[in-house]
Amino acid sequence: MNNRIPLTLAGAAFGFCLAGTFLHFAYGAQQMPSPYSELDRFGQAFAKVRADYVEKPEDKLLIENAIGGMLTNLDAHSSYFDPKTFADMTVKTEGEYGGVGIVIQSDSGTIKAVAVMDDAPAKRAGVKANDTILQIDGTPITGFKLDDVQKKMRGPSGTKVTLTISRAGVKEPFDIKLVRAQVPVEPVTSKREGSVGYIKIPAFNDHTDSGLQAAVAKLKKEIGPGIKGYIIDLRDDGGGVLDQAIAVADDFLNGGEILSMRGRRPEDTERFDAHPGDITGGKPIIVLINGGTASASEIVSGALQDHKRARIVGTTSFGKGSVQTIIPLNNGDDGALHMTTARYYTPSGRTIQAEGIVPDVVVSQGADEDDPYTEFDQREANLPHHLEAEGPKPAPPPPAILPPKGKKFDDFQLSYAVSMLSGGPVVADADQPAKPEPKKRAN
Repeated sequence: MNNRIPLTLAGAAFGFCLAGTFLHFAYGAQQMPSPYSELDRFGQAFAKVRADYVEKPEDKLLIENAIGGMLTNLDAHSSYFDPKTFADMTVKTEGEYGGVGIVIQSDSGTIKAVAVMDDAPAKRAGVKANDTILQIDGTPITGFKLDDVQKKMRGPSGTKVTLTISRAGVKEPFDIKLVRAQVPVEPVTSKREGSVGYIKIPAFNDHTDSGLQAAVAKLKKEIGPGIKGYIIDLRDDGGGVLDQAIAVADDFLNGGEILSMRGRRPEDTERFDAHPGDITGGKPIIVLINGGTASASEIVSGALQDHKRARIVGTTSFGKGSVQTIIPLNNGDDGALHMTTARYYTPSGRTIQAEGIVPDVVVSQGADEDDPYTEFDQREANLPHHLEAEGPKPAPPPPAILPPKGKKFDDFQLSYAVSMLSGGPVVADADQPAKPEPKKRAN
């Protein structure tokens, strides 16, 4: 069991792990180091609240709230996991959890559904991306923390929960009754698109790399030696476990750096290199990204782009270029620190923190109703306390390629990518500027 496990997440983001590390302070009453003399001020405040608050507070809750406040004011992604949340986060990377299958984002104090997982209770009941969740089981949740909303939506499989929803175009809020079910950790899925293999990676968990390798093997067998290439769909992938992102990038590279992580001290720098062996046999690759592509999925996109191993297609990604480490307290019995410990850099040395990955070919879905991110302006650069970008800014993206007027596509970005690989005709308009995309945090 490692003592510090680096993870990459989007906002609440989206990968979790275990371990145990302690930091011990030793000082005498007369020689207290000045930085820690501030603990005396905290002790006075703690004692005063315990003694004089209108109701007797729980000591444990006071301490947990204090730890949470200390971390959440550092940057947009540092936080405290209480013991239950820590246990739930561990389940997220390993298997299944009881819930409804909604990815949520806090937007100016309100809770929005950013994405709804396929084949989950919420999807079957009609919850849609961009729905605002007003109440859970009759309790208003405006101003709630994302972790608290998660707790209220999750629960044992078979139990019921009612969401009160506000939806654009619908005058009055309405209730949607759901029955919780076991929601699987997002699996890798694949399908054939003519002579092209399509692979969807919705998140990076402990099974992502093995799922990718199985998908490539299946598509090779199904399509045969005439396969033209692969589309790796990282749209709306909010991130997850760092080592899985490294493994996925490694699957397509024969060597060279995948990423580097740089902390506050030079000796904290870590570099990760690819090993010989490309599981596709060198076939062309297109990676699809959008404003929901964050963190671990940006590591993969940036590595393949810098090595010119893949063409990146879609719209600019979320821009989360920081690494979080989960440090359990008392082996997790007292929760865990979820703390930003490094920035990551692509092989060319660029950081995408607060900037994002700019596609090689900018392609929009077109109509606003087909792209939930067109209504959002939430991206890493807009989050409170976000880390600032380092280095030169990337060039602004060119005008986006749009679907031809009057023609309807189920998924124009995918159709465009398939045409690029298969050599078929690509019909599109490029006379309108791209709209800026927002970002999300995954539930």
